[in-house]
Amino acid sequence: MVTRYDCDIVIVGAGPAGSMAAKFCAQGGLNTILLEKKAEIGAPLRCAEGVSKKWLEEVGITPDPKWICADMKGAIIRSPSGYKFQLDESRAGSEVGYVLERHLFDKALAADAAEAGAKIMMRTGITGVIRDEAGKLVGVKGNSLGEPVEIYAKCVVAADGYESQVARWAGMKDTVPKMSDICTCIQYRMVNLDIEHEYCDFIIGGDAPGGYIWIFPKGETVANVGIGIMGTKCKHGADPKYYLDKYIAKTPGLAQGEIVEVVGGFVSTCPGLDETIADNLVLVGDAARVIDPITGGGICHACRTGMYAGKVLVECAKTGDFSKAALKPYEKMWRDRMEDKLFRNFMAKERLAELDDETIDELIKLIQDSDIGEVNVYNLLKVIKDRFPKVVEGFEDLI
Repeated sequence: MVTRYDCDIVIVGAGPAGSMAAKFCAQGGLNTILLEKKAEIGAPLRCAEGVSKKWLEEVGITPDPKWICADMKGAIIRSPSGYKFQLDESRAGSEVGYVLERHLFDKALAADAAEAGAKIMMRTGITGVIRDEAGKLVGVKGNSLGEPVEIYAKCVVAADGYESQVARWAGMKDTVPKMSDICTCIQYRMVNLDIEHEYCDFIIGGDAPGGYIWIFPKGETVANVGIGIMGTKCKHGADPKYYLDKYIAKTPGLAQGEIVEVVGGFVSTCPGLDETIADNLVLVGDAARVIDPITGGGICHACRTGMYAGKVLVECAKTGDFSKAALKPYEKMWRDRMEDKLFRNFMAKERLAELDDETIDELIKLIQDSDIGEVNVYNLLKVIKDRFPKVVEGFEDLI
């Protein structure tokens, strides 16, 4: 026997994007159901857990010590030969901030959605979409705690990650990323470290082909130590682990550490899908590929797109129109706010991946000697533009 649920909005995935969409839909008076396939929101971890600070107020999130593990003073960027550029928070702008306890952060966002009136269904995996006789998307189907369910809704929100199955089942095109737009990652939570525990560390080039190594402190002797490598740079199957282990073994302060947790996965590094809406369907967060192509960071983008989707869906409910045309304001919101930056960082990622280690060394030395008021990707590219014009070739107008 299939259990049926009826609602205004069904949201698949209780990560930051899904929970934010659920919160704003519910606050707007919509009957909202939020589905999560796992047994625990926010776990297992698939994140380096670093976020900037400036966007939290923008989406209505108040920083809470319960989910902030560490408050960073700044960041250090290192080149293959060891040249480094250290910056404190006053110069780091939006690029430096908190290291989270991500599972607690995600749970807090889901709790906010529930407090606003959203219904949360755990251990509910979706196996397909539901269409009516005319072919209109009217819901999703799957299993909840082992029992078959069908959830009928006026609009479906796909918040099920960059590999979004909901988008594919619903007929969205070009949802499968190219290998060059995938970063394969592995991360260890390590203890017994000797690190600069008030600074996030980024090691680019050489030791991480087409990507970077990160050290995000979570205490004086504890940190997330991970690596991301462009998919096309992986030739031997387990390249990220090979490179990360090699770096740890040769690095004082890390070599004596012990691993207490291992996570791995893939990150999309393309600049967003060409379309993130269809009739009765909205894609948010990673499902929409709204992820920073340089850093692979997506938490702030997920929260923004979730908020935008929720606000637009509330307006659509006033007329009962959830067509693609009616959902257009959602695409305008996120593209106006983020698209240029995502495309600029995508192009920069493509160019940086082509540079040899010697050029990366020169880039870091150049940045060391520059007078940058606020250090962010935009200002760094402005400095690089004059000395290394090929790095910004094709997107000069965005700098």
